[in-house]
Amino acid sequence: MSSADRLQQAIDRTADVNPQIAAVCTPSPDALDDARRRDTEEPRSALHGIPVLVKDNIDTAGLPTTAGSLALADVPPPSRDATLVRRLRDAGMVLLGKTNLSEWANFRDGNSVSGWSAYGGLTRNPYALNRSAGGSSSGSGAAVAAGITPFAIGSETDGSITCPAAFNGCVGLKPTVGLVPRDGIIPISHSQDSPGPLTATVAQSAALLAVLTGQAYDAAVGQERLRGVRIGVPRKTFWGYSDHADGPAERALQLLSEAGATIVDNADLPAELGWQDELLVMLAEFRAGLADYLRTRSGDGPRTLADIVQFNKAHAAEELPHFGQSLLEEALVAPDLNDRRYLDALERCRAQSRGGGIDAVLREHDLTALVSPACPPAFLIDHVNPEHTAGACSTPAAQAGYPLLTVPSGVAAGLPVAVTFWGTAHSEQSLLRIAAAYEAARDGDTGPLPAPAFVPFV
Repeated sequence: MSSADRLQQAIDRTADVNPQIAAVCTPSPDALDDARRRDTEEPRSALHGIPVLVKDNIDTAGLPTTAGSLALADVPPPSRDATLVRRLRDAGMVLLGKTNLSEWANFRDGNSVSGWSAYGGLTRNPYALNRSAGGSSSGSGAAVAAGITPFAIGSETDGSITCPAAFNGCVGLKPTVGLVPRDGIIPISHSQDSPGPLTATVAQSAALLAVLTGQAYDAAVGQERLRGVRIGVPRKTFWGYSDHADGPAERALQLLSEAGATIVDNADLPAELGWQDELLVMLAEFRAGLADYLRTRSGDGPRTLADIVQFNKAHAAEELPHFGQSLLEEALVAPDLNDRRYLDALERCRAQSRGGGIDAVLREHDLTALVSPACPPAFLIDHVNPEHTAGACSTPAAQAGYPLLTVPSGVAAGLPVAVTFWGTAHSEQSLLRIAAAYEAARDGDTGPLPAPAFVPFV
């Protein structure tokens, strides 16, 4: 199939489903012309001519980059691509457009609504339109699940790829922090932010990661499959939150064992992770990093976090109809990056999640990786009550800056559920190998997930 035909299919699918799910917030007007040009070229990569969507906190030359905020909607678009977007184009991929996200990547208020932004509206879960698409890479996950394109880019600080992948029944890969370039991305935390793929399959995540990094990754499953691989189960900490998620995860352990892996139960992290330290780190890094980013934008738009806070107050009807901006206001008074309080909190986060956490349990049990349920099934969209986020497994890897790979494990009560594989820094190839073997075993056991229903679900 030609690139132009693929793009036209993606455009038609967007027109068909996007009015229901609001996953794509800014289509690229040049996408079809770009695809036609790709058809005249020699292939640049295995993904040449393939449409890709990019989260709307990542700079794409000529298209708005808003983080979902009206404060940036009328600011002139960036004049150049983020490095990761340039790599997509250099590989011959075609930018279909930008995906909606939880405004400011879900770092605006403690009671935010995942998938909602003033710029892009409310992204809905294609499997159940009254259920959350997760956050903050809501549109990227929903777009892949809805069949617009199997390739999208999200970003994660703590759960922002893992959660949408799990809720929407797609594969989400959060790479080691720093593995994928982060210039041109509206930041939250330089110690935790990591852009990465959301795709339909593990093999597609490997192919997209190769483009993003310039390194070779694959998801081939050899005859020996998982022989010699030891996978730990942190049962006391990350299981037991949802029978719907735990059941398919238990079956995943059986399938991994049958594929040759050794399953080591009760391989729990020895340290308790401090949320208050992580929050302080993110608040401090957000204020400083946002100011650095805003200085790269032209025009007379906001230049500091204080400008954003004042904009929201002045446009409260559009920006603050459902929840406030408590995190933005807390960030205004957070410590500077040379403050001892920030430096000590960052050190505690790294110590308890790395040497005292993930690396400790991997070393103690001679493990290749850990596996757990990703999170409970998607909760109901609710503009009034706080969201139910207990049971998410992303925090240890978030504080450590380590990779996570989330793979659908089935459908429970009509909603997708998933397992997440985690490892030490730069263990992406091992995680892809394990996840691909699991995906193949799952497909032989129960088959791939059914297509989304695009109807409300109670």
